[in-house]
Amino acid sequence: MAGENLFDIIIRGGTVVDGSGDDRFQADIGIVDDTIKEIGCLSGVSGGKVIDATNRIVAPGFIDVHTHDDRILLAKPSMDMKVSQGVTSVVVGNCGISLAPLVAEDPPPPLDLIAEPGECRFATFSDFLGAFDDGPAAVNAAFLVGHSTLRVGVMDSLDRAASSTEIKKMRTLLEEGLGSGAIGFSTGLFYKPASQAPTEEVIEIALALKNHKAKYVTHMRDEGDHVIRSLEETFQIGREASSPVIVSHHKVHGRQNFGRSKETLACFEKHLAGHHHGIAFDVYPYIASSTVLKNDSIQVAERVLITWSKARPELAGRELSDIADELNCDIYEAAAQLQPAGAIYFAMSEEDVQRILQHPHAMIGSDGLPHDEHPHPRLWGTFPRVLGHYCRDLKLFPLEEAVRRMTGYSAETFGLSKRGMLRENFFADITIFDEDTVLDAADFQCPTKPAKGIDFVLVNGRSVWENGEATGNRPGRALRHGG
Repeated sequence: MAGENLFDIIIRGGTVVDGSGDDRFQADIGIVDDTIKEIGCLSGVSGGKVIDATNRIVAPGFIDVHTHDDRILLAKPSMDMKVSQGVTSVVVGNCGISLAPLVAEDPPPPLDLIAEPGECRFATFSDFLGAFDDGPAAVNAAFLVGHSTLRVGVMDSLDRAASSTEIKKMRTLLEEGLGSGAIGFSTGLFYKPASQAPTEEVIEIALALKNHKAKYVTHMRDEGDHVIRSLEETFQIGREASSPVIVSHHKVHGRQNFGRSKETLACFEKHLAGHHHGIAFDVYPYIASSTVLKNDSIQVAERVLITWSKARPELAGRELSDIADELNCDIYEAAAQLQPAGAIYFAMSEEDVQRILQHPHAMIGSDGLPHDEHPHPRLWGTFPRVLGHYCRDLKLFPLEEAVRRMTGYSAETFGLSKRGMLRENFFADITIFDEDTVLDAADFQCPTKPAKGIDFVLVNGRSVWENGEATGNRPGRALRHGG
């Protein structure tokens, strides 16, 4: 009988939005150790800790499906920027860049987004996962093997296609990563380390995915003028590799492409009908992107904000145009003087962002860069921004649907077993928030402000965020493929 149970934690009086997309309902939740043991009326039951969730939404912990948290998980495992916005699990190794398998003293861009000199020190993916196991973070993490990382480790020159011998070596390394628990293979064909890789090279490596039923995740070759061509290439790779396809941070980039999300979403719909292994994409709720400082990205942006610079670190947080005026040169010469550097590019249409967010196959991913000196506010604000601005204020979708995109749908797409839903015998990853006040506080001027309205966050049944503060607990686990 329920009344005879004793729970470690009881969440009382909350409104449950369970991650399925179904209607909300009133219920208590009883937790034992790391597991949800009962959902229902627990009024007569005692617990070691009782959390009063009256007038609050109780939801599955949010899953950030697109991150570059590889190193920060080890370096700053409290993960304040994630738990403060209700995130309980992250997917790392996106855009073709992963911390393993690679031993390199000075990794080239964009690997320097996640690794300082000397920090690419894991010869195998198993070594990297072992380091996370030995020093867990506050959040769970699932891992992708990066194509650019493989190329940097195997090839003597990146300005060409890989040879058959090199492809074989990269595929062997991918096989090792998948066998160790990686959930998929990511590419960043937009970036220099992989831009010369032909489609055939990617397919040959990605064939390793089939036996493991793993995912193909990609920052496509082009998100601007040739976005449709890049989508077609992406779907071809997925078909040939018999793999589910996940398109990273879907957008259309550059003023000349504003409005083309109608075309790209139609392309998704066309291929969804015939792709037997599944197609999905993630999106972040902003009109600005952030990555390394690149001339082609500068060219299509209305504004460029510098996030970091190794040559001129004191200029982080400044507009590139202002820096150019100060240096008495054009923006491209100014960019050259800042290198290596990172930037935020204002180059998307709000109409496109909203249209993409509304698509039922859109998941939410921050694409935040935790090592930037002046990061994009998405690092701290993505999920509350969706809940507060786009869901509550603009009413793009009901709250139940917003939560589904952040939890149940994400867990299903990435194969994260017993996560993303509030179900009995599922892991107790739970976020409790105020539907009326939840909102991002981070902005482009002050990008590291914690969000409003997130009250409690539990990971595997342990509290990691309470009433505006991280608890210091580190109950996160490596979410290995098949585990």
